[in-house]
Amino acid sequence: MPDDMEIESSLPRGTKRKADELAPLPAPRRIKALSQDVVNKIAAGEIIVAPVHALKELVENAVDAGSTALEVVVKDGGLKFLQITDNGHGIDKEDLSILCERFTTSKLKAFEDLSSIGTYGFRGEALASISHIAHLSVTTRTKESSCAWRAHYADGKLASAKPGQSAEPKPIAGRPGTQITVEDLFYNIPSRRRAFRSASEEYAKILELVGKYAVHCSGVSFSCKKQGDSTIGVSVPMSAGTVDRIRQIHGSSVASELVNFKAENVRWGFKCQAWISNANYISKRTTLLLFINHRAVESATIKKAVEQTYATFLPKGGHPFIYLSLDIDPQRVDVNVHPTKREVHFLNEDEIIAIICDEMCDSLSKVDTSRSFMTQSLLTNPKVPLVTPMKQTIPGTPTTGDTSDRSSTKPTSKTATRKPYENNLVRTDASARKITSMLQPHPSRDGNADQDIDDMEYEYTKREPTPCRLTSIKDLRAEIRDAMHNELTDIISTHTFVGIVDEQKRIAAIQGGVKLFLVDYGMLFNEFFYQVGLTDFANFGSIRFNPPLPLHDLLKVAADQEKDNAGDAGDEVNWDEVVESVRDQLINRRELLMEYFSMEISAGGELCSLPLLIKGYTPSLAKLPPFLLRLGPYVDWENEKGCFQSFIRELACFYVPESLPLPRPQPPPTTIDENGEGKELVIEEDPGITLRRKQIRRAIEYVIFPACKARLVATKGLLRGVVEVANLKGLYRVFERC
Repeated sequence: MPDDMEIESSLPRGTKRKADELAPLPAPRRIKALSQDVVNKIAAGEIIVAPVHALKELVENAVDAGSTALEVVVKDGGLKFLQITDNGHGIDKEDLSILCERFTTSKLKAFEDLSSIGTYGFRGEALASISHIAHLSVTTRTKESSCAWRAHYADGKLASAKPGQSAEPKPIAGRPGTQITVEDLFYNIPSRRRAFRSASEEYAKILELVGKYAVHCSGVSFSCKKQGDSTIGVSVPMSAGTVDRIRQIHGSSVASELVNFKAENVRWGFKCQAWISNANYISKRTTLLLFINHRAVESATIKKAVEQTYATFLPKGGHPFIYLSLDIDPQRVDVNVHPTKREVHFLNEDEIIAIICDEMCDSLSKVDTSRSFMTQSLLTNPKVPLVTPMKQTIPGTPTTGDTSDRSSTKPTSKTATRKPYENNLVRTDASARKITSMLQPHPSRDGNADQDIDDMEYEYTKREPTPCRLTSIKDLRAEIRDAMHNELTDIISTHTFVGIVDEQKRIAAIQGGVKLFLVDYGMLFNEFFYQVGLTDFANFGSIRFNPPLPLHDLLKVAADQEKDNAGDAGDEVNWDEVVESVRDQLINRRELLMEYFSMEISAGGELCSLPLLIKGYTPSLAKLPPFLLRLGPYVDWENEKGCFQSFIRELACFYVPESLPLPRPQPPPTTIDENGEGKELVIEEDPGITLRRKQIRRAIEYVIFPACKARLVATKGLLRGVVEVANLKGLYRVFERC
C-alpha cells in the first residue's frame, strides 16, 4: 500500500482494522419506561389483530351476558364499521366510567380464580384494547333501568361524542341489552390498516367466526350481514338444534351425513360431544369446529389426530367435517396462554385425544356397515314397492338367489310410496336383469362365459409396502389431481356396467345416474393403469416366466414386425443394431427396473418377470415384444421424472386390452352347390382368439371396470372418450309430448 494513501476514519462495515485503530464504543443506552399510550397500543395490537378478533371478544362477552339473540352488522370487512347488538342483562350506568379501562372485569377477583374460570372473558382487556385503536360507543340498558345509556370512549376513558359536549353517558331510548359499535378500526395504526388485503376477505373471516358460535351456542339466535345489504350472510333461529344449525351454516350435504357420539373419562376429567361426517361425505379440506370449555380454539394436534383417524374411511384427498365440544375440568386447563385466547393448554392431552379418536373410529365403523341405497323395483311383480332398500354386495360378485325373493317385501303405505312417474330412479342392483340377457345368444357367449378362465397362479408374500418419497412421483400424482374432472369422476365411481358394444373399436356402454354413456375403454383403461403405476410405485407384484424369456429373441420379433409395417422405409434401418442397443440398455438399467417396477432381467439378458398391476387379468403376451422394443427410444432414461412417467405410460399401454376382430357373422352366409341347393358356409374362428375373447370380456366386466369404479380419478383428457347417448329425463320429456 502506498505511504501517501489517506485512510478515512469511518471505514465501511466489514473492513479489517488494527486494535489500536478501533474507535471507542458508544455509551450503553439507558432503560426507560414506555409511555402509557405506547403500552396500551402495543397491548391492543396483540389482542386485536384483525376485525374478526375484535368481534370474537364482543361475541363472547355478549354470550356471557346471557343473551339469546345476537345481531352483527359489518361494513368494509369490519374496518369501517362493526356493530353487535344483544339482548343480555346489560351494563349498569355506574360501571360505564371504568368499562374500557384495562383489567376491569366482573369475573375475576383473585389470581386463584383462574383455575376455575368458566366464562369467555375474564381479563378485562377486550373493550380497553378496542378503545385505543378505534372509535368505540356503547349503548346499554338493564332490566331495572327506565332508559338506555350511551357512552363514547377513547383511549380507555369516557369521551364526548362531539367537541365541546360532556363526556358523561347520555340517556336515550333503547331496548334491554347492549349494543357496541366500533368505527374506523386501526385509524391510528396506518401500517396495520394497510396490511389487510380486501374487505371481502375480512368479511369472510367474520362469517366463519359467527358460524362457529352459531353452531355451538344452542338457544341463541345469530344473524350477520353487511351494512345496508338486504341479504343476510348468516341467520340461525334460536330454536334450531345442532344439526339444523350445521345445515344453515355448512349446507345440507354435511347435515344429512352426520354422526353423533359422546365420550367421557373420570380419570382424565373430561366430557366430549361431537357431530362428525360419515364416510359418505368428502370435502376438499378439513372443517374442524373445536370448542374447549365452550371457547372456540385451534389445535393442530387434535386436527392431525382426527385426519389420521379418517384416513382409513375416506379416499386419498378426502377430508371430513368435525364439530367437537370438549368439557375439561377447569383446573386442568390453562386458558391464559395466548393474547387472543385462541389456544389453550390442558393436562393429559395425548390420553384425551386417543380416547376421542377411538370413539370416533367406532362410530364411523358402525355407520359404514349399514349404508342403504335406493333402487328401482322389478317390473315383473307390481306388488313390490316402487322404492326398496338394497343390500350391499361386493362389486363383481354375482348375487345368489332368484330375483323373485324380494317380492316378499311388504308394500309400503300410500303416504310413503313415491309417485309412479318418478324419472330419477337408477338401477344399481347387480341381480337385476340386464339388457344383454334380452339379446340372442351368441356361440362365443356360451355357458362358460362366467367361469374363471384366468389361468394365473398367485403366490402371496409378506413383503412390507415401501413408502414413496421421490419428489418426481409426488409431482406426477399431483398432476393427476390437478387435472381431475369432478363430474366424470363421479360418473365412473358410481356407474353400472351395461355391456361391450364393439371389441374392435374398444367401446363399452355404462350407465351413470339416469344417463347412458358410450366409453372408449381403451383410453379409459390406459389412464387407469397409468394411475395404478403411480399409486403402487415400487410396490408392484410380479408376473414370473418359467423358463425366462431371452430378450434378444423378443426384441428380434418386434423388430421384424416394425420392419414389415414400415415397408420400404424399414430397409434403411439397421434393425440388428437397434435390437442390440435396446437389449444393452435394458440390461444396464436392470437394477432400477427391479427396484421400482419388479421387472427382473438377468445379467445374461433374460426376462424373468414383469410388473403385475391388477389381479384377475393377464395382458396379451403378443404385445410383449413391441412393449420391450419401445422401452428403448420412447423412455427418457436421462431424466428422473421423465423416465418414470414415460415408462409407466408404456406399461399402461401394454396392459390395455388389445383390439380383437369382430366375431363371425350370425346367421352364417350360404352358398349354392353344384346341385343348385343352398349350402351353409361355416367360418371357423381360431380357438385362441375365441378363448382370448372370453378372457377379455370377463376381465373388462368383472375386474377392470370395477377397479376403475373404485380407484380411477377421471381426468379432463378422458372427456374425448365418453359420449352421452341417452338421458332418462330427456326421454320422459319426449314421451310427454307424444
